[in-house]
Amino acid sequence: MNIDIRRLKSNVDSFIEVDEDVKIDKKLLEENNIIDIKDMKVTGTISNDYEEYYLNLSIKGTLVLPCSITLNPTDYPIDVKIEGNSQELYEEIKEFCQNDENTLDIFPIIWENILMEIPIRVVSNGAELKDGGNYKVITDDTPSSSPFDKLNELL
Repeated sequence: MNIDIRRLKSNVDSFIEVDEDVKIDKKLLEENNIIDIKDMKVTGTISNDYEEYYLNLSIKGTLVLPCSITLNPTDYPIDVKIEGNSQELYEEIKEFCQNDENTLDIFPIIWENILMEIPIRVVSNGAELKDGGNYKVITDDTPSSSPFDKLNELL
């Protein structure tokens, strides 16, 4: 996702408008346990002030992740805001400008922020744990039985 920053660098424009659909390679998705990405869009602005770049971006879309119980595809909407010019972000932006000083590749920043939104566990609607042959599902509502229960009866 290369952005032409020549007009920004020469102070012709004070900011660059970003309105792009995010296209992600299937190989990257597989490596991160993502089934698919739907309707992922990046909007916002990129500006600069004395050689520092400021990002004000919004990433919206839907990640399709495997359900933790059934492994069925489950939609997980995300809405991420990237704002500011922190030193770490600034160093990252400079790194992505090194190959060509007139373009800025914001894809690594966007991808990193998408990855940080992936939850540890996703459960689809209607999915529930069931008792099996040699095990029983214990929930917070299940009465506990401990070896000390019999001692309580003796008191």
